[in-house]
Amino acid sequence: MCDSPDCHHAQMASRRLFLRASAGLALTASAGLSGIFSSAARAAGQPKPENILFPDAAIQRLIDGNQRYVSGVARRHDFTQERQALAGGQNPYAAILGCADSRVIPEYAFDSARGDLFVNRVAGNVVDDDMLGSLEYAVAVLRVPVILVLGHEKCGAVSAALKAVNDHEQFPGHIQTLVNALTPAIQRLDPHDPDLLNAAIEQNVRQGMADLTAQSDIIAKAQQQGKLKIAGGVYRLETGKVDFLS
Repeated sequence: MCDSPDCHHAQMASRRLFLRASAGLALTASAGLSGIFSSAARAAGQPKPENILFPDAAIQRLIDGNQRYVSGVARRHDFTQERQALAGGQNPYAAILGCADSRVIPEYAFDSARGDLFVNRVAGNVVDDDMLGSLEYAVAVLRVPVILVLGHEKCGAVSAALKAVNDHEQFPGHIQTLVNALTPAIQRLDPHDPDLLNAAIEQNVRQGMADLTAQSDIIAKAQQQGKLKIAGGVYRLETGKVDFLS
């Protein structure tokens, strides 16, 4: 509406600013859509896309599930809705190295459904070659973002290892082999600790966490690249609560 040169220059400047802003918004929208499409592509072919998580989010999901379990508000899991998808593959969001104790069931403790947890159990949750092979598969093939080493209160295997170290007790058959695998954790303890068993259980979890990276290049490399975190926890038998170790 203005024919003066000053008005003309002002209009041109405003138009340039508008075009720049529009271009910026277009780039931002494009980047956002690109991220969405990237995530969708990443989820393509996975039976449970919700299990594709970064390590911290996977740990938080374990914590949240355990809180529901402790509070008695666990979700209802209907396997019939998942059976067909899981028949073609799996993509769990966490791997568990736990004890074989019948009182500790990780799927219940973390309020998880089928296909969510890749659970490996052996008395004393020790790291041996079989456990390493299974967990390396979880990391290298299934791409789990977290491994949780899960001990528990009143662990009979850890108690036996304490007797072997402190009282020189021997056990029959392959039980002694298992006890020997727990010995390094026991030897790190203060023998005068007033709560020796609980201290040994926690130390055994920490030993397992350290052994995973010390004994496996696959696991160590994934951790170094930020693709994997190794966590530790102790399950409380009376409450069902898992205390995560710092």
